Amino acid sequence: MLDKEQKPNYAFIDGQNLHQSIKEQGWKLDYSKFRIYLKDKYIVTKAYLFIGYVAENQELYTELQESGYLLKFKPVLYKEHGVKQGNVDADLVLNIMRYYSEYDNAIIVTSDGDFDTTVRYLKRKKKLGVVLSPNIKKCSALLKIAAQDKIDFINNIRGKVEKRTRLNEKAPLEDETSRSALS
Repeated sequence: MLDKEQKPNYAFIDGQNLHQSIKEQGWKLDYSKFRIYLKDKYIVTKAYLFIGYVAENQELYTELQESGYLLKFKPVLYKEHGVKQGNVDADLVLNIMRYYSEYDNAIIVTSDGDFDTTVRYLKRKKKLGVVLSPNIKKCSALLKIAAQDKIDFINNIRGKVEKRTRLNEKAPLEDETSRSALS
C-alpha cells in the first residue's frame, strides 16, 4: 500500500521479448498471474505492455486488458516469407520518459541489451526498481551490467506465473486419507 507521499511503480514490458523468451524455454506465461505478481511484489499500479498489433489477436488483447495491462500497440510489418516484425523498443523508452514524473520506480521486463542506456540512466536517477529478464540464459550481458544488483529473472518465479494446462498440471499428492479410502 502506498502512503500519501509515495508515488506508484510502473512496469514497462517488452511484449515480444517476453513472449518469445518464455516460448523458447518451452512453457507459457499466465499473464494474469504475472500481473498479480507485479502488483504484489513490486507495487506496480500501471503495467504498460508494448506489443505489435495484429487484428486477428483481438481476443488476446481483450484478455490482457482484463488482466490489468495497459496495451501500447505498434504496427506490425511483414518481412520476407511472412515474418512479422513490430519493434517496440523506441516506444517503450519514450513512455518510460513520458511518465517519468508519475512513478517512483520503473520495472522493466526484457532481456534486450538495447535498453542498457535507459537502465543506466534510471539507476543513476534512483528510478529503477528492477529489470525482470524473461530468460536467464539469453539475457544480454549489456543489460546485466547496466542493471547490476537490480536484475531478476522470470525463470526464478516460473512456478508462480506459469500457465497451467492439463499436460503440465501436477497430480495432487496422495495423502493418508485418500490412501486408506482406496484400501
